Amino acid sequence: MRIAFDITQTGQDKAGCGHFAYSLIRALAEIDSDNEYLLLNSFGQSIWDRKATPMSCGIQRANFKPSRLRHAYYTAAQRFWRNPPSDLDTALGNPDIVHSNNFFCPSGLQHAHLVFTLYDLSFIEHPEWSTEANRVLCFDGVYRASLYADTILAISEYSRAHFLRTFPNYPSENVHVVYPASRYSHQIDLERPGRFSHQIEEGKFWLCVGTLEPRKNHLGLLRAYARHKARFGKVLPLVHAGGPGWLMDDFKEQVRKMNLQDDVILLGYVSDQALQWLYQNCFAFVYPSFFEGFGLPVLEAMSLGAAVITSNTTSIPEIAGDAGILVDPILDEQITSAMNELTENEDRRTALKLAALRRAELFSWEQAAQQTLSLYKSAVTKLKV
Repeated sequence: MRIAFDITQTGQDKAGCGHFAYSLIRALAEIDSDNEYLLLNSFGQSIWDRKATPMSCGIQRANFKPSRLRHAYYTAAQRFWRNPPSDLDTALGNPDIVHSNNFFCPSGLQHAHLVFTLYDLSFIEHPEWSTEANRVLCFDGVYRASLYADTILAISEYSRAHFLRTFPNYPSENVHVVYPASRYSHQIDLERPGRFSHQIEEGKFWLCVGTLEPRKNHLGLLRAYARHKARFGKVLPLVHAGGPGWLMDDFKEQVRKMNLQDDVILLGYVSDQALQWLYQNCFAFVYPSFFEGFGLPVLEAMSLGAAVITSNTTSIPEIAGDAGILVDPILDEQITSAMNELTENEDRRTALKLAALRRAELFSWEQAAQQTLSLYKSAVTKLKV
C-alpha cells in the first residue's frame, strides 16, 4: 500500500492543523514498516513548505520518502494545483491513498482513495471570526470533500455531527472519528527556557495558548482577568503563548486600554520545549474558546498536569470530561469565578491537576495511528473489490 500524506503545515511555525499532521505521521512511522509513505510538501494552492520533509518531521525510515512531486517555488506549486494534470495520480506517485490535512481537497483522482481530515466548521457557523480569504479556502475544501472525499477523518464527535448536519447527503458510515493526543509527557528535570528570564516564575502564572483570533475569545479572557484583578488586587500574571492570527491586530491596544500591560505577558510563538515548560509550570491553564473542533491545547495542558479552566461548548466537553472547570465562554463572570475559585482553594486545584493526568491518558497518538492505518487498509480493500 502506498500512501501520499500531506505535510504542508508541519513546518516551524505550525499551529493546530500542522501539529495534527506532524504528530500523526510520526506515530504512523512508529507502527508501520510495511507500507510506503510519500510525504507531500506541495498540496493545494495556498500552502507550500520547501523545508517540510521526512527529516523535518523527525522520521528516518526507508519507507517514508519525500514525494516525487517537488516544486522549487511557491508560484510553481500554485500553478500546478490551479490546473492539475489529467493524470494527477501519476504526478503524485500512483498512491493507493491520498490523505489531505490542510483543508485542500483535490478532484480528478482516478485511482487513489481520498481521505480528508476534518477539523471544524467554525467558518460556516461564525463567518465573522475569520477573514474572507480563510473562509473561502476552508469552505471550498470542506465542500469539495463532501463531493469527492471517500473517507472523512473527523477529530471529534462534535465535528463529525456538525459535518453531517451541514452535508446530510454524505454517507455517514464514511465519517470516522480519530482523536488527536498530546505531544508531551511529563519531564521531571525540564530545563527552564532562557528567554523567560525572571519574567515568569515557576507555578506563579496563568497560561493561555493559541493563535490570536476572535474564535479563541482572548478578549473575553482579558475582561475576566481584569475582574479577577479587581477582586484580589495583586494577582499572578496572565501569560499568552501563540502567534498572530487574524482580526486581532488591536489586541495589545486592548491590553493597554484595560490597564493590564504590567500583568499580561505576550510571548508570541514559542518552541515546543518552551511550551511544555509553560504547561508544566503554570498555576492553571485558562482556555475559554468559543468554538473548537477538538481543543488540542486543553489536552496538552492536562497531559502535563495543569489545572484547567475551559469552555462548555462544542467539542471541548468531549475532551475535558469532568477533569476541568467548564464555563460558558460568553459569560465573562463565569471565567472570573473559576479563576477566583482556584486562587482561593488549593485543594481544588490539586484535585484538578490529578484528574487532568488521568483524563489525558485516554488519548494517545499510537491509538490514533492504529485507527488511521485501519482506515487506509479498509479503503484499499474496497478498491480491490
